[in-house]
Amino acid sequence: MTVREAGRLGGLIGGRKGGLAVKAERGVEFYQEIGRLGGQRARSDRGRAQGRARLAARNVPARA
Repeated sequence: MTVREAGRLGGLIGGRKGGLAVKAERGVEFYQEIGRLGGQRARSDRGRAQGRARLAARNVPARA
């Protein structure tokens, strides 16, 4: 096993253990909640981007 392979394997194992620790600490509901919030954020960001595109098409300066 090369040093690179060993480093990659260590990262994979460490990440897995970290995820299991969070799951044991916070529960499955935590992941469900952050997934739901992420979906809401993606929808709202997509709407803002479409609004900016419409303004740009009409040559209206968008607010920050």
